[in-house]
Formats: sequence, structure tokens, C-alpha cells
Amino acid sequence: MAAVQIFGLKNSQETRAADRFFKERRAEIHFVDLKRKPISAGEIARFTQRFGWAGLLDTEGAAYLDSGLKYLKVTGAELLERIAREPKLLRLPLVRCGNRLSAGRDEEAWKAMLATD
Repeated sequence: MAAVQIFGLKNSQETRAADRFFKERRAEIHFVDLKRKPISAGEIARFTQRFGWAGLLDTEGAAYLDSGLKYLKVTGAELLERIAREPKLLRLPLVRCGNRLSAGRDEEAWKAMLATD
């Protein structure tokens, strides 16, 4: 079974759900706490290629609304800077297993990740 990489926040209910899901299935987990270590540009590029910014940003979350992004036009580089400062802008958790990716709580995608490995 391949290792699962979870990008999230320890105090995020959705991130804890992903962690619990994979632990219950005895998957090897590498957790990246985005509060301690921002997601790398290369890693976020992998997720944006798959989901686009619209699929990655948590447009319903308080961090998004408080940041004013709903009304601003920002570049991808500016979004990366904002995400590095405030990871709650993302639909967490971001999960990667090999070439398979998921954003947000998506148990069907998680099951598919484990089924192929």
C-alpha cells in the first residue's frame, strides 16, 4: 500500500476525519501541518492543475470571506502568498496518494486511493 500524504491543520475537523479514515484502514500516513510548514509551490501546482483554484479555495469559509477574496482579483502568485499565511483558505484536507488527489472531505476519493494501491 502506498503512503498517503495529508495536508491540513491539526485543529480542522475535516483533516482529523481524513487522518482517522486512513488510520482505520492501516494506511501509512505522512501528515503535513500547514500551520507549521506551508504547502510548497510545486505541491499546490499539482492540486491546482487537477482542481483549479475554484476547486481548492473554501469559498464558504470564514477565512475566505474575511480576506475579501470574493471581491478581489488576485494572481496565482498572490493566492499562494495568502495561502502560505492563511491555510484555512483551502478546502482541507488536501490528500495525495501516488498520482491520485482529493480536496476537502471526499471519502469516495479516499476509498479509490486505497483500492488502487
